[in-house]
Amino acid sequence: MRLPLRPVALATALLLSACSTYQPAQQASAPDPQLAKIGQIVVVYLENRSFDHLFGLYPGANGVANARALGQGVVQVDANNRPYAVLPPPVADKSGKPDARLSAPIPNGPFRLDPKVGLNDTMFSPIHAFWANQRQINGGRNDRFVADGNSGGLLMGTYDGSSLGLWKLAQRFTLADNFFQSAFGGSFLNHFWLVCACTPVYANAPHHIVALDAQGRSIEPDEPEAYVTQDGYAVNTMQSTWLFDPTKKQALLPPQTAPTIGDRLSDKGIPWAYYGQDFNRAVAATQAGKGVASFSYHHQPLIAFKRFIDSAAERKAHLKDREDFMADVRGGTLPPVAFYKPTGGMNMHPGRGSVAAGDAEATEIVNAIMAGPQWKNTVVIVTTDENGGFWDHVAPPKGDRWGPGSRIPAIVVSPFSEGGHIDHTQYETVSILKLIEDRFGLAPLGTRDAKATSLARALKF
Repeated sequence: MRLPLRPVALATALLLSACSTYQPAQQASAPDPQLAKIGQIVVVYLENRSFDHLFGLYPGANGVANARALGQGVVQVDANNRPYAVLPPPVADKSGKPDARLSAPIPNGPFRLDPKVGLNDTMFSPIHAFWANQRQINGGRNDRFVADGNSGGLLMGTYDGSSLGLWKLAQRFTLADNFFQSAFGGSFLNHFWLVCACTPVYANAPHHIVALDAQGRSIEPDEPEAYVTQDGYAVNTMQSTWLFDPTKKQALLPPQTAPTIGDRLSDKGIPWAYYGQDFNRAVAATQAGKGVASFSYHHQPLIAFKRFIDSAAERKAHLKDREDFMADVRGGTLPPVAFYKPTGGMNMHPGRGSVAAGDAEATEIVNAIMAGPQWKNTVVIVTTDENGGFWDHVAPPKGDRWGPGSRIPAIVVSPFSEGGHIDHTQYETVSILKLIEDRFGLAPLGTRDAKATSLARALKF
C-alpha cells in the first residue's frame, strides 16, 4: 500500500470541510433546572466490544438468552445466504491461521470464549469498518457477522463478565442495554460522532483512498475498505495533519471546521477537556519525527479540527493527558465536561490488550472519581466507541447513511443513578451530547443529537 500524501490543496479542503449533519439554524434550549444539579459529566471511552460480547449474560438484560429464544441473529449465513453447518474456525492473526485455543468445531451461533480464551487473554481483532458493519447488520438481521468479517467464527464469541469491575458497577448503578454506536464501523468515525455528531469531510481526496463503488471497495489490494466515500466523506481510519505517527501508512485528514461540543461549551465560557492517556508522549514523538506504538492517534478526534491545529493555547486549555486527569480528579478541579480516553492495551481493544486490562483501567478511573471531592454531583458514562466487529443480536434503530451501528454496553455511574437499574431506553452515542446540551443549554450540533433521547433518562434526582 502507498502511504497517502498530505493534502496538497489544503486551502480548498478547508473551505469545503464541514460537518455532514451540521444544522446552524437550530437554537439552544434553556438549561433543564433538574439537570443543574449535575456539576460534572465525565465520559470514559473504551474500545471495540459489543453488548452481547461483554454483557450478554447479565441477569435481566436483553442478552444472549433473548437472542436464542427469539432467533434474532443467532444463525449465521454464508455469502450465499445459507446457514453454516458449524462456524468457520476462529482465526488467530491476519494470515487467517486458526486459533488453537478454539480448535474444536463450534455450533453455528454465539458461544462462550472463556475459559479457553479468558478475560485476561488477548485475541485477534476482527474487522470493524464502515461498510463491513452495515453488511454484517444486514438490514437488522445481524446474520452476516461471520460472512462479512475476517476472523471466522471468533466474533460470535461472548464472555461471562460477572467478575469484571464494570459488571459490579452496573449492579450498583445503571446499565443501558439498548445503547448503540452512532456511526457504522470503527473507532475513527465514532470518535467524531462523540464530539461533533458529524462525519468528517475530505474534498478532492487522492483517488487511491476513495471508494470505487457504493460498497466501499478499495483500489488498494491490501486494504479491505476505502477511506473516503465517493462523495467525499472520511469514514475509515485516518490521522490528523498536526498529530500523527509518520511510521503508519494511514491517510492524513484535512483540518476540519465543523463545530464540536467543545466549541459549544467554549462559546458559553464553560470549561471542558479531552484527556488522552499518553497524549503528551505522542505530541513529543511527532515533534521528533517518531511515533508511539501504543497510542491510537485516531482516538483523538479534536486534533483534526482547525481550531486546535492552529492554536497552541486552545490545545493547552483543552487537550490533556491522563496525569492531568488524575490530578484534576484528586484535586476537585475536573471541568464541567470531561472525556477520558485510555491508550493501547488499557482500553479493551482486541489484539492490543485484554478485556480485564481495560476493565481495570476503567474501574480505577471511576473509583478515583467516586473517592474524589466532586463525586456528589458527578455523572460518569462508561461505554465503548463501537462493537469491534463482535456480534450483537439487536437490530439498530433506523437513522441515516452514517448509522446508528451495532449495540454497545453503556453504564451510567452517579449518585443520581444508584440502585442496580437496567435502563431499556433506546440511546446512541450522541445521547451523551444531548445530555451535555440539555444540561448547559447548548444548541445541538446536528439532526441526530437534536432528536436523540438524552441520557438524563437514566438519572433520578
